[in-house]
Amino acid sequence: MYKISQFSKITGLTVKALRYYDEENLLKPSYRNKENQYRYYGDDDLKKGMLIKYLRSLDFSIMEIKECIEVVKSEEDLAYILQEKINIIEKNISKEKELILKMNLGTSLFGKGLKDNSYPIETVEIDSVFAAAFRFTGKYSDLEHYVPRLYKAVKNNKNGRHFNCYYDEACMEEADIELCIPIKKQIKDSNIKCKWLPKIKAIRTIHYGSYETLHLAYKALFEYANTHHLKMITPSREIYAKGPGMIFHGNPANYITEILLPYEIDGKES
Repeated sequence: MYKISQFSKITGLTVKALRYYDEENLLKPSYRNKENQYRYYGDDDLKKGMLIKYLRSLDFSIMEIKECIEVVKSEEDLAYILQEKINIIEKNISKEKELILKMNLGTSLFGKGLKDNSYPIETVEIDSVFAAAFRFTGKYSDLEHYVPRLYKAVKNNKNGRHFNCYYDEACMEEADIELCIPIKKQIKDSNIKCKWLPKIKAIRTIHYGSYETLHLAYKALFEYANTHHLKMITPSREIYAKGPGMIFHGNPANYITEILLPYEIDGKES
């Protein structure tokens, strides 16, 4: 058995850290003297202590280390945990890069503010369209998982550009979204619904550029609708005339998005 001072020297963990790990039930000594409360550590504690030191060097949190202590019983167990940690780090790196991109765009976006009125608005009638559709309720970010699945189901049966129908009037945490691809004929897939989307009257505009500035197009459409006493109805549509591919995203500045907001007359049109 080792005294806490000896155990500290062996593991490279400070006495203060060892006391903290004891309080957190992360690394409790094998024996504690009832009279003086001195802590004593054994060889099994040593293995656990060295594992804790190693995981701390890899920036594992206390919660992560606690879970590792419970599940890691072999080198194979540790290898699986480390690979999972690598996946988490890589995902976080990807998110951080996206934040950097948004920050780089921040100044130009702020400069534009909400002053961009270069969106011609027109009223149109859109014919009914036969489409393969997949409807889900979830986050907008979930689209990146579902869109490739829809394209895979449709294969060479595509008959136009993919578009999304949004059934909520407002931006939602859990949104009601329907992905659609116009198709030439019925397809057999239990997860995909083939349906005729109805003919609609809508106001339309075209947005050129990144989805980060798509709000400017919506602002122009809503201003037009309010001025002309149009009652907006759902679902709205975003048609992706030119957007990211399945593998490469391309230059967002070159994206082309057609936005359709179906409407009814609300009172007298001015």
